[in-house]
Amino acid sequence: MPTMLIVMIVGSVAFAFWSAGRGAAERAEVLGREACSAAGVQLLDQTVHVMRMRLYRGEDGWLGWERTFRFDYSRDGEDRHVGRLVLRGGRMVSFAGPVDQAT
Repeated sequence: MPTMLIVMIVGSVAFAFWSAGRGAAERAEVLGREACSAAGVQLLDQTVHVMRMRLYRGEDGWLGWERTFRFDYSRDGEDRHVGRLVLRGGRMVSFAGPVDQAT
């Protein structure tokens, strides 16, 4: 029975990690879509992709995941540009991509 308990714990940790990753990807997709909309450009492929994950130490001293996402956008439908955003937990800490049309 101890083996079953270990399998259940490992499975729970794996599910929690996967679920947090999905949540971060969904948040990054919303942020990328909003940035593209504000800049008047088209988000290509309608998705973002994780490029990198690393541990960071937050201001509270706890470890957390920093995820870097990549997305592609187009100004006229024929060109293709790369945007990047970095999330720490659910908070965006860095963005490089299309800028608002008003700027």
